Amino acid sequence: MDYSINTTRLFALFQNMVDFYSPSGKEEELAAFLGNVLTATGLSVEHQPVDESRSNLLISSGAGSPDTLFLGHIDTVPAYDIEHYGFSEHDGLCWGLGTADMKSGCAAMIEAFMSAAEQGCLTDNVLLALVVGEEETGDGTQALLKSHSFDTALVAEPTNLQPCIEHYGYVELIVRAFGYRRHAAMSDRDTNAIHAMLRFLIQLEDRIESRYPETVLNIRDLHSSESGFAVPDRCAVAVDLHLPPGHSPQAFAEELRAFIDDELTGSRASNYELEFPTLAAGFKIPPDATFPKALHRIFKTLKKEWLPTAFKSHSDANLLRDANCLPIILGPGQLARAHTNDECVAFDQVCDAAEIYTRLLLKMG
Repeated sequence: MDYSINTTRLFALFQNMVDFYSPSGKEEELAAFLGNVLTATGLSVEHQPVDESRSNLLISSGAGSPDTLFLGHIDTVPAYDIEHYGFSEHDGLCWGLGTADMKSGCAAMIEAFMSAAEQGCLTDNVLLALVVGEEETGDGTQALLKSHSFDTALVAEPTNLQPCIEHYGYVELIVRAFGYRRHAAMSDRDTNAIHAMLRFLIQLEDRIESRYPETVLNIRDLHSSESGFAVPDRCAVAVDLHLPPGHSPQAFAEELRAFIDDELTGSRASNYELEFPTLAAGFKIPPDATFPKALHRIFKTLKKEWLPTAFKSHSDANLLRDANCLPIILGPGQLARAHTNDECVAFDQVCDAAEIYTRLLLKMG
């Protein structure tokens, strides 16, 4: 078998993908472009509706009922600078919005499917899904799982090409504290929503650091009502908590609820509300499962170190595991570069990813 990939084609595809602005909710132009590219190669392409204007792209050999999924999302977070989000390359590094998260992984998977199809080795039990909406609600993958089920999956989130056979869970917390609006000079009297919230957040950080040191806490958003020269009457915070596998997000949320009740009842807030919009369990994939073993053999063949680790963020892989699928996360780029204004990935690593994906597809044939 020929395991080589077309690096010129891969580079051009990757560049074009990054130059399309495709934040969550506005992926239509990129999806249409990719649909045309893939159809021109002879692959079977299905546009799966997600809402009235957006669709997933499902790519296959056109036969059979797939039980193995290759998953990538084509949406990004919004651009920091809408005038300067596009692709650039210098000394082997590719820069631009979505280069690491995760248009490089998507491009590598597309190249792998093209290469396998050209050799007539694309089996009928595998599906490539290029989904929308991962950066917000995951509605693309939710739509996919309403119509398909899979035994195993490979998700191309940025892992620096280290296999992640463990995945953190996720608890999303929103707290709103209320007070009374009054003149700014009266801020030391009675209730004060901001004072109550800031004190609560300090206590929350101390609690997580002391009791759950492996949990990753992020204060994602903190804002108060626009008040002018006055004491704001409300303050709200959104908090992300990434839990190591083995922790129940439901039990964690209930413990947090009791802690918040203790902290905010009798505080300088006149009232408060809290909710947990997202609870997702972490997971571990057995290292002797079929997919990890196949990838391990490929790494040995390519003389790459096999260093399984954990993916410490939330992703569509959580949805897959909830649907009784065993997902592995493996993609080019570093998670630390994702969602930053200097996002980049080494093109050599994109090529390495495409070769690994191609070898995996051809071994399945």
